[in-house]
Amino acid sequence: MSDSIRRFLFEGAPIRGEIVQLDATWRAVLERHDYPPLLRTLLGEMMAASALLSATLKFDGAMLMQVQGTGALRLLVVECTSAGTLRATAKWEDPLPEGAGFAELLRGARCAITLVQPDGSQSYQGVVEVVGDGVADMLMHYMRHSEQIETTLTVSADEGRVAGLLLQRLPESADEDPDRWDRVRMLAGTVEHAELLGLAPADVLRRLFHEEDVRLFDPQPLAFRCSCSRGRVESMLAMLGPEEVESVLAEQGHVEVTCDFCNRTYRFDPVDAAQLFAGGTRSTGSATRH
Repeated sequence: MSDSIRRFLFEGAPIRGEIVQLDATWRAVLERHDYPPLLRTLLGEMMAASALLSATLKFDGAMLMQVQGTGALRLLVVECTSAGTLRATAKWEDPLPEGAGFAELLRGARCAITLVQPDGSQSYQGVVEVVGDGVADMLMHYMRHSEQIETTLTVSADEGRVAGLLLQRLPESADEDPDRWDRVRMLAGTVEHAELLGLAPADVLRRLFHEEDVRLFDPQPLAFRCSCSRGRVESMLAMLGPEEVESVLAEQGHVEVTCDFCNRTYRFDPVDAAQLFAGGTRSTGSATRH
């Protein structure tokens, strides 16, 4: 099954893993924005990493992975929900410098992971500096310094699919084979990008760990969804206040708000604004799915 994530365990060992592949979900992100090639690769790898990391957490709501810096690449954001939905967006200086490396693009950046409950409140946030030569290095650094969990991660992306493989050594668990983690970690490091993107998850694990006793669980479906809605935009405009909205109306004759994730535009004319601040009938705020 494409657009899914599968959990696996090493029998008798304190090691767990996740393997993910995204097809339609990834293409839905690319269809909504014209990202430069280099940025497409980074955003795709971050989507795979976010799906893998969120699958290891117990939470109800959304996990936001955000990378923000002062380099040419200003912002990368991926949202994964406990319902198995994802969305992603990025902001950058155009044009991106050709041949720029990961460190140059994300100069002075920080990586933040935030858990957001259904009511919008935050239940957790961890922040670390962005280090390393790519998305996988960045996230492994985050796990070491923020969560203190030994993690190995590989992610890949092309025009049609993103994929990733994650392994974690469970803390405070004994293993009769003290060398197993190092052996499994090294085997995982031999996976090739073409294998991760092109083979079925069971075949990837069989190729890597054929001498290990691995239990692979059923796939959990994933899909692109955007939670924006007219009602949520109305709430945002109400927070700005009537003076701010009226100044935009005076200048442009209408107010337009475009969702950074799905690129949908919400338009408000003077009558809409008058109803909004007069306490008139408003949209319900239920999520509009794309």
